[in-house]
Amino acid sequence: MAIDTIDRRSGARRGLDVLRDPLLNKGTAFSEKERVAYGLRGLLPAHVLSQAEQSQRFLANLRKLSDPLDKFVALNSLHDRNESLFFRILCDHIDEMQPIVYTPVVGLACQKFGQIFQRPRGMFIGINDRGSIANVLRNWPHPAGIIVVTDGERILGLGDLGANGMGIPVGKLSLYTACAGIHPKLCLPITLDVGTNNDALRDDLNYVGLRQRRATGAEYDDFIEEFMLATQEVFPGALVQFEDFANHNAFRLLEKYRDRICSFNDDIQGTAAVALAGLFSALRITGAPLIEQKILFLGAGEAATGIADLIVSAMVANGLTREQALRQNWPVDSQGLVVKSRTNLADHKLTYAHEHPPASDFLAAIKMLNPTAIIGVSAVGGTFTQAVLEEMARINARPIVFALSNPTSQSECTAEQAYRWSGGRALFACGSPFDPVSLSGKTFVPRQGNNSYIFPGIGLGVLACGAKTITDDMFMSAAHALAQLVTESDLEQGSLYPALPRIREVSAAIAATVADNAYRRGSAIRPKPADTLRDVQSQMYDPHY
Repeated sequence: MAIDTIDRRSGARRGLDVLRDPLLNKGTAFSEKERVAYGLRGLLPAHVLSQAEQSQRFLANLRKLSDPLDKFVALNSLHDRNESLFFRILCDHIDEMQPIVYTPVVGLACQKFGQIFQRPRGMFIGINDRGSIANVLRNWPHPAGIIVVTDGERILGLGDLGANGMGIPVGKLSLYTACAGIHPKLCLPITLDVGTNNDALRDDLNYVGLRQRRATGAEYDDFIEEFMLATQEVFPGALVQFEDFANHNAFRLLEKYRDRICSFNDDIQGTAAVALAGLFSALRITGAPLIEQKILFLGAGEAATGIADLIVSAMVANGLTREQALRQNWPVDSQGLVVKSRTNLADHKLTYAHEHPPASDFLAAIKMLNPTAIIGVSAVGGTFTQAVLEEMARINARPIVFALSNPTSQSECTAEQAYRWSGGRALFACGSPFDPVSLSGKTFVPRQGNNSYIFPGIGLGVLACGAKTITDDMFMSAAHALAQLVTESDLEQGSLYPALPRIREVSAAIAATVADNAYRRGSAIRPKPADTLRDVQSQMYDPHY
């Protein structure tokens, strides 16, 4: 007699249906009692392995692999069959696992997405689904609370990867769960497939997306509008995080939807908050006030503009006028220093186009402006050259150097280069992970200025209180909360961020700050609890059993 996969008396899923659902499957960790209750006797080998033993076995096999992409595939496969075990391993070994499931390895995984594709995760919604997007979303079996969406046009520093960019929303949502305890059932990764202008991808037999050039103009905008409205129709109140949209769409979509739908752009706002937190930490070492800092950005896109905007807000909060604060922030793009005399500047650059003589390159801009800090968000590897770093060390006792581009191949400099070429005086943060550096008898421990310090806590706070919108003030509060968690011992070894194993503590603190902000503004749906932090912590998913 065939196994009945539905227990008619209780409605519970049974048998192979349980083993094939990664949210329910515990593999060989099902107890004898559970095996009887769920109709699993005979479907599993007899010995019961604890989750801890399963974790040890998986890690032993994973660590035998030398190729980072093979490790990514192995973790992805585990994610597809046993989510609790997958997230336990991420939580317990976040330092080791985050670079595999997210930057830098996820960049390679996106480039090879069609070759390593095993089974679908999340939703692919195409331009060909226009007119029925809400019905498509209803195919998702869970009540989504957080949606991370990309159109694949600007994946990390790798450019247009089209539908192959799905690795980014999947990776981001893995970190929502691992870093902030968002239940995986509430997480929905989505790729909006509007085509790709990457000729090589369209000709690639392994490419998984629509083989057409990108939709643009009114066709694109109407598609996005239908999608955004559909998310709220099908999943009322769901948070929508824009991820890796190109500059020409990212800014305008954020402005279009931020007050209509609970949404934010992590590349603009999340990056800004983590960079500002690192700056706060660096200034604890230098002792100089924020309002005296002059920031020079290499890059003038989403990240640079978002960081500059938040720094300006912080400077204004510390006593400068907006005009004075703007003059403390200077972007350099591929054409040189962004100044008013240049023509055909994109709209998002105009705010920071000051009256000043032009500078043809980054080093020339440093020599003209004497910045206290340089922030690299250019996605061009090696651009913080020895000459750049030596000049920063010449004009500053403790130069602030943030090389935030990722993956590693796109980093403006390595940690060793930053410390060595500044004589060990750089206050360094990075977008990709680097090992500790020993120089002149001192060991420096660089830490990533990774958005995973910020966005998981933002999402947790929004879900915990039911915030209707996400404001810039929430990101400012998140930056302060993150910086306050950096210890003196962290600073002594050059670490501008807390140790990553503290990430769930960090996310809970940020979530409480975000929720309290929403309660103060009256934009939270849920009533304010007596203890916001404790309330937030009580809502965090724990994958251990």
